[in-house]
Amino acid sequence: MGKISSKNREKLKREQGVDPFIGFIDEAVIKKEKAKARTLRAGQWWKRKRSAGICHYCRKSFAPADLTMDHVIPLARGGKSEKYNLVPCCKACNTKKRQLLPAEWKEYMDSLNK
Repeated sequence: MGKISSKNREKLKREQGVDPFIGFIDEAVIKKEKAKARTLRAGQWWKRKRSAGICHYCRKSFAPADLTMDHVIPLARGGKSEKYNLVPCCKACNTKKRQLLPAEWKEYMDSLNK
């Protein structure tokens, strides 16, 4: 696949609902999944999950209130707001991970440890 300019990439996203680097984007589905995540975040399940204070990715300790909810498989890449796909992580890891899949994140972390 040839190089796609950012202007053409945005045009594809608007016209076809497709991001050539991520795949199909359905904003209605993402909105619904975000609402499900908010509901789970307010429940006891999430409070117990983050109470250990350990980031899923870097394994460092944090105050439970400092941990964020992360979708292991990002919503934009087909992930769901289900308990199996949600983990507590620190804000730094959540920001760095962005829309990476687990294998891509592992590759990124391995490259930092070289």
